[in-house]
Amino acid sequence: MRHHATRREFLLGAAALAARAARGQEQEQPVFSTDVKVVSVLATVRNKTGSLIGTLGQDDFSLSEDHRPQAIRYFSRETDLPLTLGLMVDTSGSQRRVLDAERGASLRFLDQVVRPDKDKVFIMQFDSAVQMRQSLTNLVGKLDDALAYVDSETMSQLRTQGGGGTLLYDAVTQASNDVMKKLTGRKALIVLSDGVDYGSNGTLKDSIEAALRADTLIYSILYSDPGAYGLFGGGGEGRGVLERMSDETGGSFFEVSKKKPVDEMFDILQQELRTQYSLGYVSDKPVTISEFRSIQLTAKQKGLLVQARRQYWAQR
Repeated sequence: MRHHATRREFLLGAAALAARAARGQEQEQPVFSTDVKVVSVLATVRNKTGSLIGTLGQDDFSLSEDHRPQAIRYFSRETDLPLTLGLMVDTSGSQRRVLDAERGASLRFLDQVVRPDKDKVFIMQFDSAVQMRQSLTNLVGKLDDALAYVDSETMSQLRTQGGGGTLLYDAVTQASNDVMKKLTGRKALIVLSDGVDYGSNGTLKDSIEAALRADTLIYSILYSDPGAYGLFGGGGEGRGVLERMSDETGGSFFEVSKKKPVDEMFDILQQELRTQYSLGYVSDKPVTISEFRSIQLTAKQKGLLVQARRQYWAQR
């Protein structure tokens, strides 16, 4: 992820992270001046069986930008880095019958994850409109109260407005641009949806690029109601949408089923957030035009799969 050079607090924090990560080593630690543009990458590593690996060091990774090797300038595997989360809940008609389970699992997850002295969360719902139910807060009580109001549109509302909608792409874009883009540090959107968009002004590509520009991961949880689309089914394309959102931004995709309830998906997500690596580098290529640049992050040890975003927005 890349942050603006003028954000002195972030840059000083990056240097501090590098120093802590390499404590006990004799090499000199990098010191960043305020005119250095640091690109940050959050990563999760799993082995062949899918187990999380949280014991790797800086020298266990290889990092390239547009296939040019880059020197990792700071590294941390600390799980106490502050976290900003956006809980994005699909409240369209197709989700009406699964909302109660989503609300309960969301509250239990937030109660376990949010540390009042470090983390902040906002709650946004989307159907035929996008609504911020709770702005950024570190108080679980406020989040609990807000979740109680996260609900589907009434039949009366649907009749008045001539039908419903599912503004998934617009919601992700709005959350990225209006909230996440202004912040630094670890940032992630958690999208609870069946992945079907209906009525957004923007496209799937627009929403992914907005998240990338905001240095934000997307963790998507596919929770679909098989009976919501009638006798002819439907909604199957949502899986591909959510998988792409997560894959391209460096997050994870989860699917709720009878054998894997939503609470279990949140438990796995919680483990991932607590087993992240934070890496940073300074590109060897000056930014002359604003553009997306590719990132290739791999583990040197064979058999390990690194989950991280593949692009970042190089802002001139």
